[in-house]
Amino acid sequence: FDHSVAILRLVAHAREDLGASRDEARGRVTVGLPPSIGRQLTLALVDRFRQQFPVARLAIVEGLSTHIVEWITTGRVDVGLAYNPEVQSGLEITPLLGEPLELVSFAPKGKRGRAGQTPIDMRDLPRYPLIVPQRAHAMRRLLENQAALAGIKLDIAWEVSSIPSIIDLVCAGHGHAVLTATGVAASTRAGELIARKLVNPTPLSVLCLVNSSHKRPTALARQTIPLLTALVRELRV
Repeated sequence: FDHSVAILRLVAHAREDLGASRDEARGRVTVGLPPSIGRQLTLALVDRFRQQFPVARLAIVEGLSTHIVEWITTGRVDVGLAYNPEVQSGLEITPLLGEPLELVSFAPKGKRGRAGQTPIDMRDLPRYPLIVPQRAHAMRRLLENQAALAGIKLDIAWEVSSIPSIIDLVCAGHGHAVLTATGVAASTRAGELIARKLVNPTPLSVLCLVNSSHKRPTALARQTIPLLTALVRELRV
């Protein structure tokens, strides 16, 4: 069965390459996106893909960064975006966007936003009960690694897998969150929050373009990569 799947995939790639040789991108490409980025990129990605590749097909799947990396490794996804992916021999990883982590809290009117807010020293972070994703989440791993390097123990009040649900809990007064500006911007409740940059050190979450280094990409996948890269670099955070 595995040999048959590989043969059929090669035949499909050959057909797509034949179409590409006639300057017409064909076939199907699957792109993996983290949910926070997906909410900001999906519409623009579909619009531009349709303009540039009118006879090709695009599939978009959302998942945690760890899942996207796994899907790329197994061939379910052709190219994807992932936060802080671990280096693996079978992956090509290209950093695209680095964002500092921020302490996000509910704030009364008149004290919301990011501009002019006093940064929070990492050593003071244990004073804030945190609502964080589960340990498989890239943001959680990054935060805990930085906390360990700083020699501090975090106060984990709640573990919730969904970033929108975390923000809802923050707005309800159940604790604070540590997120990037992109993660906050993806929420419909961003206007109710105050965001303060973490310093000494400043943990940096890096969004990367990931694709397989072991499997030859289709012509369509190769042409989708610069499109996806351009869209990420246009993000305003």
